[in-house]
Amino acid sequence: MVDPGKLALMAKASRKEHSALVKRLSTGDVRKLDKRVHALHEAVFGSINCLECANCCRSLGPRVTDADVRRIAAFLRIKPSMFVEKYLVVDEDGDYIFAHMPCPFLASDNRCAIYGTRPRACREYPHTDRPRIYQVLTLTLKNSATCPAVFEILERLRKDG
Repeated sequence: MVDPGKLALMAKASRKEHSALVKRLSTGDVRKLDKRVHALHEAVFGSINCLECANCCRSLGPRVTDADVRRIAAFLRIKPSMFVEKYLVVDEDGDYIFAHMPCPFLASDNRCAIYGTRPRACREYPHTDRPRIYQVLTLTLKNSATCPAVFEILERLRKDG
């Protein structure tokens, strides 16, 4: 597994090539792009164990929706207002995010204590298996500095032409 600090440096060094790739991909056949990226997603995540990394849980503050608040609070058997007070803050966009990182639910073994009820943003991260991937290519580029799998997907796309 790539060290998070090293990954950030690798992403920075590859930024120009990856940006050009994202620009080129955004003008192509979107159905072919989805098929290609989804196949790479399956291949890369088939060989990467996220529990060895958990960099996303250590460094990204996911958006927590009202539905997430209700679901997680119910799981924790506390009132939604208590969950908000104890774990969340409002960011500059007016969204709830975790008040502190790493995620307060990240255990020492990199497992999520609320995995079955985790926020939607966590369930969908890193978004490389979603339909219409062209809509989040800029986000994919950003995520390549945090997630080794995303970096590898971009590298394979770049090498494949």
